[in-house]
Formats: sequence, structure tokens, C-alpha cells
Amino acid sequence: MILAHYAHRLPADYDIDAIRERAKTRGPLWDDVPELYFKGFLLREAGRSGAIANNYSSLYLWQTDAAFRDFLTSGRYRTVTDLFGRASIQTRVTLDARRGRASHARFVYEEELSIPVDADLTAVFENEIDRNRRISAVPQTVAAVIAVETQRWRITRIVLSEAGPGERDLGTPYEVLHLARPLLDTLPSSDAR
Repeated sequence: MILAHYAHRLPADYDIDAIRERAKTRGPLWDDVPELYFKGFLLREAGRSGAIANNYSSLYLWQTDAAFRDFLTSGRYRTVTDLFGRASIQTRVTLDARRGRASHARFVYEEELSIPVDADLTAVFENEIDRNRRISAVPQTVAAVIAVETQRWRITRIVLSEAGPGERDLGTPYEVLHLARPLLDTLPSSDAR
């Protein structure tokens, strides 16, 4: 599985309602994309939930690297570049992804951690996978993903949650404008090994 995330910082006076309408219009086009576990249309709005700037982003969990490649080569990404320009797409190798018990993701939380240079990677990965299983079992969790980026050796934790900021402290909060979830329900559950 490949986790992919890109963001566009928006001017302070950008019409946020236009972003909300874009997600409402474009979101359903992703509801049945093959080999896609989920795509979140995400917003960080200046002055809300600790955000200091407006930020519109997309978060994907692809089943295979070929599916991610097809997204890039099929022209789907062009609809983004035509309007917002070419963003740097952060990609991660997924170590574990689980569906939770909740069904309506209101927020996505992202947390990044550096892996110390002297850390035992096997132990780090085992601990993170175990933590991810525990987080996915929390009643408000829709899905939890743990991934690694090996160029800078960083762990990325993603939690899709019904809980808003202040209810859970799981990293940087993004409001979910739309969550396309073609294959999300096929992920292993929190209690699967």
C-alpha cells in the first residue's frame, strides 16, 4: 500500500467556500475508483483548530504502486495542477492500515516522527504497528494508518476520526470535506492479526 499526501497553501483571502464546493462536486467522482482504499479532501482553515494559514490537501491510500502510477499518468492529477499548480506529493510505504468501528470521518489527524539514527528499526516498526492497532480500536476511529518514508527515516501516523480537535490529540487536524472510501471497508479490522 502507498500513502500519498499533497497540500496547497492558499492565500489568506482565498474563497474557502469555493474549496468546500469543489470537494462536494469532485468528491463523489472518487467513490468507486479501483484500487483506492480512501481519498480525503481535506481543509485546514486559518484561525480554526490551530491553523495559521489556509491549506487544501488530498490524502490517498492506494492498494498498489501501480494504482498510484495510474493516478499520475491517467490525467486525474491534471485537474489539480490546472487549478492549483504542481504540488510535491509525499509518498510513504504503508506498514499497517486498519479500519475502525466508526463510519463518518469528520477529521484526519497527521503526525510525523523522526526515527533516531541508532534506533532498532524492527522494534520501531513493531511498536508503531501495535500502536496503530490500538488506535484503530478506539470507538471514534474510522481508520488508522502507519507508514514510513525511508529517505529521511520518518514515521507518519494517520487517523481518520469522528472526533474533533480537543477530543483527541493525535497530531495536526484536517477537516474532512469529503471522504471517498471505495475499498476502506476491505481493510483488516482493529482486532485482526
